[in-house]
Amino acid sequence: MKVLIICLSICHQNTAKIAKAMAEVLQADLKKPSEVDVDGLADYDLIGFGSGIFFTKHHKTLLGLADKLPEMKSKKAFIFSTSGLNYRRFNRALRNKLKNKGFNIIGEFGSYGLDTWGPFKPIGGIRKGRPNEKDVERAREFARGLG
Repeated sequence: MKVLIICLSICHQNTAKIAKAMAEVLQADLKKPSEVDVDGLADYDLIGFGSGIFFTKHHKTLLGLADKLPEMKSKKAFIFSTSGLNYRRFNRALRNKLKNKGFNIIGEFGSYGLDTWGPFKPIGGIRKGRPNEKDVERAREFARGLG
């Protein structure tokens, strides 16, 4: 199975830790959204999309890539994210964009991650030390379930 993981990790490399663990398990290619050739996506059997959460959504660069994707009828995909807050509820915008392009979402994964944005900055952030090794192992287990 040929797998691509598209990941944008900006502030603390939280999401990159998760993406790298998944990529190792799935023997996946790992690329940033800016490195993706949308015409080459048909070559992949499974595509993962992930970033940190910004203002309750995946990063605008990843959402913008989703808007540019061609119709991918029944192409398997998964979504992942990291957030200082409740990561479980923030996938909707990306999920809807991918479904509208024809993707079959076969799984979603989230992890807490260090968040030093806005009001959390003066206190050194929230979710310090996350994602931790337990979170990374959960990501590996998630990836094993996809393969």
